[in-house]
Amino acid sequence: MPRPIVARINLAALKHNLSVVQRYAPHSKRIVVIKSNGYGHGLVRVAKALSTAEGFAVLSVDEARALREAGIKNPIMLLEGFFSEDEVADAVQYRLSVVVHRLEQVDMILSAKPKTKLDILLKLNTGMNRLGLTGENLRRALAKVANSKFIETITLMTHFATADDAQGVADQLRTFNRLVEGLAYARCLANSAAIIRYPEAHGDWVRPGIMIYGCTPFAEGSAQEFGLKPAMTLQSEIIAVQQLKKGDRVGYGGVFSAEQDMRIGVVACGYADGYLRQALTGTPIIVHGKRTRTVGRVSMDMMYADLSAIPEANIGSPVVLWGDQLPIEEVAKAVGTVNYELLCALATRVPMSEVDG
Repeated sequence: MPRPIVARINLAALKHNLSVVQRYAPHSKRIVVIKSNGYGHGLVRVAKALSTAEGFAVLSVDEARALREAGIKNPIMLLEGFFSEDEVADAVQYRLSVVVHRLEQVDMILSAKPKTKLDILLKLNTGMNRLGLTGENLRRALAKVANSKFIETITLMTHFATADDAQGVADQLRTFNRLVEGLAYARCLANSAAIIRYPEAHGDWVRPGIMIYGCTPFAEGSAQEFGLKPAMTLQSEIIAVQQLKKGDRVGYGGVFSAEQDMRIGVVACGYADGYLRQALTGTPIIVHGKRTRTVGRVSMDMMYADLSAIPEANIGSPVVLWGDQLPIEEVAKAVGTVNYELLCALATRVPMSEVDG
């Protein structure tokens, strides 16, 4: 028999969450961010499930190639653009729109003389100070591409650093509007947090990421309050049960000592599966449909759950690590990280199954 751990991907939840985006931003087109293997859900799987999206955003030409080879025909955006002139030909071959965040990328396009016109997004640095053109370089870029025979469409773009916290987007949006004043190009601005909270930032295109997977982009609150449904449930089983006496220790380092006589369930999941080793005693977990806690240190292939209050739990009892019954945000908070990291850390050795409902 195969090892019992599996990530169950709910295709209906993905579709539902895409419809939630439309409810929040009814007048904007949706370019769904599916980089990092669809946030751990499977690049091609997510794209096929969300075929009604107006486009997809990926990080690399390799991801774009995989989508095209799988038959995906939707527009595809390269979020970091390309890194060499050779990749301009790839952008043409795979019909990609490219983000341009530095002047050298403009020069690469013009030097490559692509046989088919490219759609480009000129990305402005409005305060995140990660990628993006200055206002001066935006004007320089436009002087080169506005009437170029190699450019089809131009979209103006930025990325919000604090849409998910109290600072909001006002400062960056003000900067963006000042830099693009008088320019009549389409705009692509809002990430998941801005889609939910800042309709003034929606523009012509929105870029939903984490909300597509049924997770909240905010540190506080739940995805459910925004109408989102978890698309992934990571589940496993109890593969052994240990009876502990008061003072007995569990796992590597013996970092957990039984406060009293108790039952411990050994779960087939560890950090080699992507469950973070930082998860300490007290991280929530569902066993046999009931909430309990992890105890001890997560090892490579196993971890431990307190079964003391679940007498019906035994070998073979189902375990939910996150997803249905247990929001991933609760696990992330207990571990001291964010839902993004848990999803993206899921190991390739964990098999996936699909449900559609």
